[in-house]
Amino acid sequence: MPVKDSIQTAEQAIRAIVESGYTLTVYDDHSTNDNAARLDALRSELGITVIHIGEHTDHPSPNYRWVLINAQRECLENRQNLIIVESDVIVRQSTISALCKTERSKVGLIAAVTTDESGVINFPYEYAKRIRQDGVCNKRLSFCCTLLTNELLQAYDFNVLDPEKNWYDVHISHMSRKLGFENILQVSNPVLHLPHSSRPWKQLKYTNPLLYYWRKLVYGKDKI
Repeated sequence: MPVKDSIQTAEQAIRAIVESGYTLTVYDDHSTNDNAARLDALRSELGITVIHIGEHTDHPSPNYRWVLINAQRECLENRQNLIIVESDVIVRQSTISALCKTERSKVGLIAAVTTDESGVINFPYEYAKRIRQDGVCNKRLSFCCTLLTNELLQAYDFNVLDPEKNWYDVHISHMSRKLGFENILQVSNPVLHLPHSSRPWKQLKYTNPLLYYWRKLVYGKDKI
């Protein structure tokens, strides 16, 4: 789980995973000192692993590429799948076990569909409102709550990811299909998504899209 401030939402996300019975590695991406200290307190309380990215690189946030490379190496060394749950996503007790279940033979990514607090499918899976059952997804998948299989991790080296980009879920989703894998969207496995809690300026995408895209272009933010 990459974390950048928004500590109240992140703490909900962290506790939900731990309460589901799973271990968790949190990547603190240059949070404030107070929020980094809160993550350390949660490490002591809950037994999670916390990696402060600032101790390893001076590159400014977001550092998703660094996270992916580090996590891929750990998973390959331990022959494990990689499950990414972002810090604005609250899982259910059954979420992660459901991600691990598939009867298909060559799968790259398996994603849980996202919803708002009333249970309505929301960003980034609005298109899934028309999908009635779990299955192969030819559209892009997000990393909101997604399993990347060990087979995909073996097939695609994250070291080649473009360092000029900020986010890689769309790219890796497409690469998975290009490498011959299927991507699965589990519409029967919903998670609560509170979009962009750690980067409030991105809410402009919904409230003032012209200003959002102006900032995106002028300041070079949100590179996908």
